[in-house]
Amino acid sequence: MYDELTAGDIRKMQEEIEYRKLVVRPQALEEVKTARAHGDLSENFEYHAAKKVKNQNESRIRYLEKMIKTARVISDSSADDEVGINNTVTVEFMDDGSVETYRIVTTVRGNSLENLISNESPLGKALLGKKEGQKAHVKVNENVGYDVRILKLEKTVNEDEDKIRSF
Repeated sequence: MYDELTAGDIRKMQEEIEYRKLVVRPQALEEVKTARAHGDLSENFEYHAAKKVKNQNESRIRYLEKMIKTARVISDSSADDEVGINNTVTVEFMDDGSVETYRIVTTVRGNSLENLISNESPLGKALLGKKEGQKAHVKVNENVGYDVRILKLEKTVNEDEDKIRSF
């Protein structure tokens, strides 16, 4: 399965790759070199820690490059009155009347702790394309689901403050 990414997601990933290659990689290599000069590598904690940081950086670069290579580019535009990617939506949960505000994002930006929900999550799928005032049924699985009503829809003007989630 391919990840669905917007052109903005890909641009941010490319910026992170460039930063990691031009800034983090040379720093990590220098730290390994410095730690190696301290002597016996078998008991040299700084050397092992520096190697770990270097390897994590290289893994992140490979991960981002693979994500970009295998991504399916999707549009983040939607009609002015419809929920789309990068829009903020205030919903009421019909079963208990609670109200929450979420922003619909792609999977690489999803972070439920910050109320950033993926367009591929059950709630994200249910909200996409809906309009303010409409109800949506969120299907969790074959037997479980719940209803929400869209109370407010806000279009995002600038998505540049978003960060790609790091693993």
